[in-house]
Amino acid sequence: DRGRLSFEYDVVPGVSAVSLLAARHRIVLHDVGEPVTVTTGRRLLETVASGVRSLVVMLDGSLTCRELDGDAWDVWWGANLGTSDEALVTGPLGDVLPKILARRADARAARGWVMDTYLLRRR
Repeated sequence: DRGRLSFEYDVVPGVSAVSLLAARHRIVLHDVGEPVTVTTGRRLLETVASGVRSLVVMLDGSLTCRELDGDAWDVWWGANLGTSDEALVTGPLGDVLPKILARRADARAARGWVMDTYLLRRR
């Protein structure tokens, strides 16, 4: 039984982190008639280089969006969505990146982990 842990959890059918991110920010993920791409942090830069306008990034432990031109993107970021300490930040990437980094560090300090996802939209 080593390494086994018992705990209670809730499953909300049909609600993913991507859907919850949009709901919490009260936005749609894409402009009318436009696609949205879901990618990982590892593939963010190549996805951006392909010309994508709206993308959701998941599994980005390095917060790769720091490498983008902060004036060219708006961001809707959320951490630990659906928990009592969920955190949300939105705005021009270059303006709000310090706030995202701080909130991310706070979440990690409080729980020992952070699960975040974010929408980027080209300006």
